[in-house]
Amino acid sequence: MRREIPVTQARADLAELVNRVAYSGERLVLTRHGKAMAALVPADDLERLEQIARQLIHLTEVGHEESGTGQPEAQPLQIAAEYRPGGPPRPPGFH
Repeated sequence: MRREIPVTQARADLAELVNRVAYSGERLVLTRHGKAMAALVPADDLERLEQIARQLIHLTEVGHEESGTGQPEAQPLQIAAEYRPGGPPRPPGFH
């Protein structure tokens, strides 16, 4: 569950909000003038986010290492189809 709360209210109720996040798993978006500024999330959620970020960084680094240039290796273009004019099939050996 996600709920928005103004920063000024969060400041006044911080201890209560931390308990709600920690024990109920509630996610709180802290807003200022209606704009999202930060969030209070359970520690498990933060760990999962950090793990995903590490995996994305690793995948990016692996892609750059494979080319040896620090950049992903460009693949040459290949012909996927060949044009053959219509008409009846030609007999074998006829060019």
